[in-house]
Amino acid sequence: MNRIVILGAGYAGLAAATSLAGRTRRRSDVRITVVNADERFTERLRLHQTASGQRLADLRIPDLLAGTGVEFVRGWVTGVDAAARRVRIDDERVLEYDRLVYALGAVADTAAVPGVDENAYTLDSAHDADLLARRLAGLGGGTVVVCGSGLTGVECAAEIAERHPGLDVVLVGRQEPGATMTPGARAHLRRALARLGVRVVSGVEVVKVLPESVELAGGDSVPADVVLWTSGVRVPPLAAAAGLAVDERGRIVTDPTLRSVSHPQVYAIGDAAAVRQRYGVMHGTCQSGMPTGVHAALSIARELDGRQPRPFRFGYLHAPVSLGRRDAVIQFTHPDDSPKRLYLTGRAAVWYKETVSSSGWPSFRRLQRYPAVGSFAWRRGGRYTR
Repeated sequence: MNRIVILGAGYAGLAAATSLAGRTRRRSDVRITVVNADERFTERLRLHQTASGQRLADLRIPDLLAGTGVEFVRGWVTGVDAAARRVRIDDERVLEYDRLVYALGAVADTAAVPGVDENAYTLDSAHDADLLARRLAGLGGGTVVVCGSGLTGVECAAEIAERHPGLDVVLVGRQEPGATMTPGARAHLRRALARLGVRVVSGVEVVKVLPESVELAGGDSVPADVVLWTSGVRVPPLAAAAGLAVDERGRIVTDPTLRSVSHPQVYAIGDAAAVRQRYGVMHGTCQSGMPTGVHAALSIARELDGRQPRPFRFGYLHAPVSLGRRDAVIQFTHPDDSPKRLYLTGRAAVWYKETVSSSGWPSFRRLQRYPAVGSFAWRRGGRYTR
């Protein structure tokens, strides 16, 4: 029996599980197990909506895996013994594996700045988003400071401002919002934030988060009733503690086929993996996470058939950003994630963004029924990745 254990049931983990189930459904010597801390599937692409108080579909992982033959184990992964090929669940149960797919993702880097852990909200899970939504609903007025002017921070600030017009929303960060976009797309983004009443403070660095304010380098501060931290992510130390080779951010370093460079029986996918392409190390998004899961499944299936796995190639396509429920901007990109001249705004962009955000769970069913489709489902990058 080939025991394959997949840790994590986010976009990447479920893509790996359903795709591998489809590719091995005629084999009786393969057992696939998925481990996740919660039964609910977290739509990370929509957590800013949950945080603003919107109710989303209640998607359950056992339902998404129904009919695949994949076993679901609910529990926290508390240890990995890469030498003995064992995983400890809740410090009580042990799962042994022949191949491990590590898809436990990343979390907000709350250790980088003093006070973040104690005084700021994050969007690491649906539970975290629900906690923030309840806090915002209880505010009669006041100031919400969103720390981090990247695309996640922009989406959060816009969603909160639109849903709670009585709150003063301040977006604070090192870069101008939309800094990676073309001038036209960036201008639309800034106009949308201004229309929603979001105050932007860019070119600054947060050095401390206090219960009622955010301190900036140079001595200035921004009063805050609520602070949301979206600046930077880190990978929990579980992989490093297991003896797997990791980079400076704790991500598992992979070879071109997505196998760990130190433990080739371990595949790393999604945000937890440091996957290098010709243009550099990929950054974690759903856009790249699901393709890594599909490729890991394809590679394992090839190994089970006695063949060598192929190198993974990936090129970015777009950067979709919602600006509340009635506006958005889609920046199309070259495979190395640099911006093209083409972008969408307004209703067309809203439709595009919604289509992207809703594509995850239908894809899992398609990957299980028609696994070959997964081999053509993402951009390979052409000359950017050769």
